[in-house]
Amino acid sequence: METFTALRELIFNPGFNEQRSAALKEINFDELDAPITDLIKKIASIEYCFPLQSCYGHFLCAGQNYFRNIMPLPAAGKITRVNYRIAYIALCIKQSTDGTVLLEDLNKIAGAEPDYIQFGCAGWFWERQVNSYTLQVEPKRFMDKDKIEIDYDEAFYIEKIRNMFFVKLNEATDKHLH
Repeated sequence: METFTALRELIFNPGFNEQRSAALKEINFDELDAPITDLIKKIASIEYCFPLQSCYGHFLCAGQNYFRNIMPLPAAGKITRVNYRIAYIALCIKQSTDGTVLLEDLNKIAGAEPDYIQFGCAGWFWERQVNSYTLQVEPKRFMDKDKIEIDYDEAFYIEKIRNMFFVKLNEATDKHLH
C-alpha cells in the first residue's frame, strides 16, 4: 500500500450498516482472485466488518505477462528476479466488542511474521472509509509499495508466507462466523 500507516483505533461510525450494505452490493465475486474468493465471501458474511479490496499476491517471472498470475513460482532454474504485487486484504470493521476482537485477531496474524506481514491502515482507504484496515504480505522494507522486484529466493520465501497468511486469515475468519 503506497499510503500504509500505523494502526488506528476504531472510532464510532453511525453510518456503518448503510456503508456495509452499499459495499456488499458492489462486490463482484467473479472479478476477485480465485484463490481468495471464498475467503472474501466469508468476510462479507461477518456482520461487523466488510471487505473493501483484496489481492492474492502475484509473482511474475521473465516471460510471464499476465499481471494477475496465480500460478506458484516455477523452479528457480535461470530465474533470478521476480516482480511481486502484494497480497493484502483491506476491510472495514465496526466499532464494537466483536470488532475489537477481530482487530486483535488480525494483528496476531501480522505478529506471526512481522518482517513480512504488516497490519495497519492505508491513508487513502481511511479517508474514504473510517475504520478501514489493511493486512498485507510484503517485506517490511517495502511496506509502502504496491509492487516490487526481488530476487528469486526471497520471492520463494514470500510465497510461503503468503500461503500461510491466507490459511491464518481463513482460521481467524472462521472464528468470527456466527
